[in-house]
Order: sequence, then structure tokens, then C-alpha cells
Amino acid sequence: MTTNRSFFLRLCEHPIVIMAVVLVAATGIALITGMPIHRITQIAVYTLYAGGTNFLIGYLGLVPFGASFFFGCASYALAIGGGMIGGNELTGMAIAVVFSLLLALVVGAIILRRRGLYFSLLTLACSQIAFEIAFKWTNVTGGENGLQNVERPLFGSAMSFHIFSMVVVLGTSWLVWRLVHAPFGRLMQAIRDNEQRVSSLGFDTYRSKLIALIVAGGVIGTAGGLMSLLLQGVYANNLSWQHAGDPVLMAALGGVHHFLGPLWGAIIFITLEDRLSAFTENWWLFFAPIIIAFALLSHEGVQGIFQRLIGRNRWTLTRDAIPGRPATIAPLISGHATSQAATPILVLRNISKRFGSIITQDDVSLEVNGIGLHSLIGPNGAGKTTLFNLLTGVHKIDSGSILFEGREIRHLAPHQRARLGMSRSFQILSVFPNLTAFENVRIAVQAAQRQWGGYWRDAYDNDVANAKVWSLLYAVGLAERAGETCASLAHGEKRLLEIAMSLATDAKLLLLDEPLAGLAESDRKVVGELIQRLAKSHAVLLIEHDIDRVLSMSDRITVLHQGRLIADGKPSEVAGHPEVIAAYLGSAHGKALPPPRATERRSVPTNAAAAAPLLKVEGVRAGYGGGTVLDGLDLAVLPGEVVALLGRNGVGKTTSLRAITGTLPLASGRIIFDGKDIGGLRPDEINRLGISLVPEGRRLFPNLTVEENLKLAVRRGGASQEEICDLFPKLRILMRSRAENLSGGERQMVAISRALMVPSRLILLDEPFEGLAPAVVQEVREAVSKLTTRASLVIVEHHAESVLAMADRAYVLVNGRVAFSGEADVLAADSALQERLLGITKAADLLPNVARAV
Repeated sequence: MTTNRSFFLRLCEHPIVIMAVVLVAATGIALITGMPIHRITQIAVYTLYAGGTNFLIGYLGLVPFGASFFFGCASYALAIGGGMIGGNELTGMAIAVVFSLLLALVVGAIILRRRGLYFSLLTLACSQIAFEIAFKWTNVTGGENGLQNVERPLFGSAMSFHIFSMVVVLGTSWLVWRLVHAPFGRLMQAIRDNEQRVSSLGFDTYRSKLIALIVAGGVIGTAGGLMSLLLQGVYANNLSWQHAGDPVLMAALGGVHHFLGPLWGAIIFITLEDRLSAFTENWWLFFAPIIIAFALLSHEGVQGIFQRLIGRNRWTLTRDAIPGRPATIAPLISGHATSQAATPILVLRNISKRFGSIITQDDVSLEVNGIGLHSLIGPNGAGKTTLFNLLTGVHKIDSGSILFEGREIRHLAPHQRARLGMSRSFQILSVFPNLTAFENVRIAVQAAQRQWGGYWRDAYDNDVANAKVWSLLYAVGLAERAGETCASLAHGEKRLLEIAMSLATDAKLLLLDEPLAGLAESDRKVVGELIQRLAKSHAVLLIEHDIDRVLSMSDRITVLHQGRLIADGKPSEVAGHPEVIAAYLGSAHGKALPPPRATERRSVPTNAAAAAPLLKVEGVRAGYGGGTVLDGLDLAVLPGEVVALLGRNGVGKTTSLRAITGTLPLASGRIIFDGKDIGGLRPDEINRLGISLVPEGRRLFPNLTVEENLKLAVRRGGASQEEICDLFPKLRILMRSRAENLSGGERQMVAISRALMVPSRLILLDEPFEGLAPAVVQEVREAVSKLTTRASLVIVEHHAESVLAMADRAYVLVNGRVAFSGEADVLAADSALQERLLGITKAADLLPNVARAV
């Protein structure tokens, strides 16, 4: 009985069933009220029209302003083709669909060479060209008068054709629903979120987008054929620019991130058009404010409003479920590389690359053996990540050769290199934010199984793939978070997720770009152990700034400096190399850098303790998607004080900063800044009061220069460009460099400088030393110490020792609450307390899982 009830509930929630019920109900209302039945038919046809358009917008991230191109051309194809060869509605629909598929293939092969706005404008241009042809080629298209008398021999009455249209619309919608749950449909959503990451897994994104456009063209063409039969004629106005945006508008009104959004949008659009046009010719003057109101009230459309009302504020493009967790998760069995340990799997010969006047690789030659851990180190800006980009095809080399298993790969596309057995992680997190943790890893497993398509079978029906996904998530400690969307994961958890994705590909060569960056010590131990075990059966090329861990883990180390290879050999040989000491560890002209300024305890003004707190957080509760991350947070920052905010990954450190800056609304509690409650203010208002954020990941504008990034933040009372250059002298020569070409350390300098361009009284720094070489950490630490003369600081940092030496007081969070509050010196001196609160012992509990997993 319970099983039958559960099946009935699932059936009632199925979007195709809901669509059928709504259309049948609308039919009944039309019959009762005397409304023309063809109006409901038009709603059904436009639902399919908008649905095909939303197939590109919601699932693939492409916005076709000219979807009317396929809609109108299919109508003409049915009218002209049917008139030439005869037949009935079924043959006419077949002509319309086949013509649309071929048209989408030819046009898509051209316009998909461009992305974003250019793709949108190209589709609009195609539609307008088709309109001009249809309007002026009178002998074929009928010109302004169009083509009339399209016959309907099988469904002559309005009701019979209405039923036929309903069947076609529901059937086609069901096929689309089926497709979006198949491996190909899941892949589309990954491309929407992060095309570069999809390509790095081995998928041909151009081919995938072309197939998706062909499918959308077929769906839209089906709607166009039905419209021609409904009107029993075809007219050029459906192709004009005035109507080109109709399907996009309907999808947006209903909600582009909801499968049923086009249905609600079509109902609203047709109903308002019908009623308002009967009232006035200028009905758009009334329609436009309604559209604006919807955009302001809910950017997720009608469906989004409904989702919020029922407390399920999520996208409904697919089912909200992942495969059930097994009672026992099987250990991850890693494939063994076929290469011999002493045989090079990757050979670089005289690689050179420059970006303008900046040389990132200068005649670099390198060999990576088939098995073992080979680390690539060097100061920020040495060219390490750029080398990874050259290896994976993101950038092309200027000269030299790249051999993978003896094959020249310099001319291969990124996805082709990945298919050979090369997998990478990224320095800047590269995941699929709107997919679940499970789906992120499953996409990578799909690539490992070389399933580049898959158009029918549900992706979650693959038990072998599901088991491997669970094993990978368990190996990195994310099994409990499998059903969470990636956007709701903590920074460290996203880093662990990306590592799981890289491991999922079963690659022969793993390129890991700072996999330990942003991880708590417990997770660093787990991931470090995992990498070491992988290196026993794979080739692993690792970029990492944790020099102690690199020296203890690596079989071989290569050092880059200013694009040149300055050392290559065993860890013991490299560690004592004089050029390495000078370039990487930060000494200059034979003199070691002075000890960090952080070790010189700052003097807090004597009246600071008695002064009112500059910032006071009282009982704050906040979270994401209905979940609670901060659970009664209390903390205070005094004027001129440096506060360290510590804790394991996922305890709420970054969430605390988001709450303070207003980017995350509070569920309850108060945040007082300089005596004013800022809990309900917008982020820009909070910033203007004197609170600045240096976010994790730097968050620069990549296409702008350093100077332009800084000028965007300039306000009266902030630091001048000259003061910034005094603080970070290196920025003088980088002012005209684009942010995307900077190293991690250089980006961090710009991020801190940008915060100083604002007259700030409180600066929040989120992981300021993440992914930086020791010499650069020293430079940034010196700069941060100087900031204390300008403002109070709150520093979030996973490496406790780095920040405790700089701080006056410290807070440690556990599960969204303060577990320790006191002097930084006290916490720094109590290793047992650090071990208990910061999770050092947690690694010991997880290491057996890693041992079994690999």
C-alpha cells in the first residue's frame, strides 16, 4: 500500500502529468465559458515553442534571440513542402521537423563558433534574414499575404486538431524530459555551468552544443509546424524581430530554471495578449509593466515564486534526487597505469611561451615518468599554472614540442588531450556550482567511461557509475554532502570535490594545481596521503606551495623561476640548491628575509579595551537554501584590533564574512557597526560605511588591467595609486597587465589594494595567504601588518600559525558557533587546544578510509 501511494505521489509531481492536467483543465474552462478552443491550442503550441527555446537557455546557457528562425522556417517548410508532395498533417509535420533539424545542423555549425551575446545576435540576424526573404520572395512564400489554405484532411475540426496538438506537445515534452535526465542532458547542464571544466574532462563541448541546438531546432520546428496547421496558413511576421523575443519572454515569465516555466509563461503571454489587445491597440504599454513587475518580484519567474511559497526554493529542471547511498560504500579501486616507472609518459622539449612582453616559459625541457610524484614548484609568477595550461591545450605553445606517451600533442584540442589520459585540477576552483556534489563527480565518471553522448537511458540507472561516485565522495570525506549543490559547499569542500573529479577520470597523468590550497590541516593530511598513494600507480605532476609537504612527498622536484627551469632532481638535491633558496624561499643577494613582522607583537592602543566595539555580531543565524550554517554567532572587533577567525572547513568562516558584508541575509540576530545596525542594509551601503572585503579566490575582473581593477574601487578618502605602489612595489610594472595574466600572488596583491582604494575602517580578509609561495606570503604578510595603521582587520585563514602571530585576539568556530574566544597568544601556545578545535586529529580518523579507498 505504501509503495502504491509513493508511486502515486511521484506521478502527481511529474511535470508532464502536471502539464497535461493544466492543458486539459484549460480545455474544460474554454468549453464551459465559450472561449474559442483554438486559443488553448495556441497556448499548447507556444508552450512547446518556449520549451524548445528554454532547452537552450536553462540547460545549456545559450540565449537564442532568434528562435523564431526555426519556428517560422518550419511553418513555411510544412506549407510549401506539403503543397508540393501532398499528404496529410502527419507528413507535413515530418517535413517541418526534418527541415528544422537540417537547418539547425547547418546554421549551428556556423554560429556556435561564437558565444554569449554574439551567439544571441547571430540567431536574431538569421531570423531577420529569413523574414526579408519570406516577405519579398512573393512567388514562393506569398510575400506580405503569406500562404493560405494549408489543408488538414485528418483533423478538420478545431477540437480534433486541438487533441492532436495536445498529444504532440505532451509527447515531445516527455521526450525532452527524458533527454535531460540522460547522460547527454546532464552533460548540457555541466557545460552551462563551466564549459572549460567540461572540456578538461574530455568532452567535445562544440559537438555537444551543436547536438543540443539540433534538438532544440527540432522541438521548435515541431511547434512551428503545429502553428502552420492551426492557422491553416503561414505568414512572415512570425520571423520578424518584433516577435523574435516572444519565446524568450515566455520562458523568462515562467522561469528559465524550471521545466514547467514555459507552460506558465505561455499561459500568461497568450492570455494577456488576448485580453489586452481586445481592450487597446497599444496593449504592449500595459503588458510591459507586468513583465517588469515579474522581473523585480522574482528573477525565477512564476515557478520561482511558487517554489518560495512552498519552501522548496530550488531549480526544477530535473528531478530533485540522487541515487540512494549504498549501505556499504565500496573502497575506491584506482586503475593501475600501464606505463613503466622509469619510462617518461610526458616529455617537454624546449617549450617557450610569451604573452606580449611577458615571458612565461623560456626554453623549458622536462620529463615526467610513468609512475611517481613529480612536483613543480617556484615563486608566484614563475609560470607553473601557465605550463599546465600549455600541457592541456588551454594556451598554445610558441615553440617546442609536447610528447605524451611518445605522441606529439601540441596541436590537439583540450578535450582530445584529456581523452589520451591527461586530467587536471585548477588553481582557481573549477566545479559546476549549480549541480550537486554527486553530479559533479558523476560527470567526471561519465567521461572516464568514455560516454560522450547517451540520449535515452537515465544517467542515474548506471549502477557501476553510481558506485564509483559514492566511493570517490567517501574517499574525500564528502559522502554526507552528496545531495548538496556545489554552491552551498564551503571553499575547502569544493576543493575536495574538485580533487574527486580529477581522480574520477582514471587518467594516466594527473596534473594537480595546488590541491591543498584552502584546506584545513586535517583535510591536507587526507588529500596528501591520497596523492601519495595515487603516485604508486599513476604519474602525478603536482604544483604546491606547501614546501615541507612537497619535500616529504615527492619522488622528484622541478623548480621554475621567471619562466626558466633552474633545478630538477631529487628533493634532497633541490632543497639545498642555492638558486632555489634565493628564488623560492625568498632570500636576496645572499641575505635571508627578516622574520615575519607578525612575530613582533603589535601594541593595541591602551584605550582600545575600554572603547566600544567597532563591530559587534550578536546571535546571528544564517545559512543557504533553508539550512543553518551560523547558529547564534557572537563576536566583536575593537578599533585598531586584528582578529583571527579560525575553524575547520564548512564551519561558517566565509559565511560569517558574507553576513557582515550583507551578501547573505540574516535569519535572526544583529550586526552593529560603529553603533549602527547594518543587518538589513545592502552590500554597497555597508561598504560605504567603511567595511571592505578581500574575498577568497581574489575575484578580480579578468579582462581589465590592474589599473582598471583599482580605479573601479576608487573613492574619496581611500588610498592613492602611489600609496598602493609603495605597499606593493611590484604593481608599478603590472598596472597595464590584464588580471587574467597575473600569478596567484600578484592577484592577491591587487585584491588587497582594491580594498584599500575605499576609505575602510574594517577590512575583512578571506584566506589572504592561500596558494602563495613563502616569499610572497612574507611580502603579503608585511603589507597586511601595515594595514593595521589604517583599519581594524578580521582575517580568515586555514593556516592557524600564519595568522595567530599577527592577531590580537582569536575566535574559533565549530558548527557555526564560537567554541573559543580569547587572546591569540593563548591559542598559539596551546597545541592541544588547537588540535581539538581546529581538527588536526580528524585526519587520523579519515586516513584509514583513504588507505582503503586507494
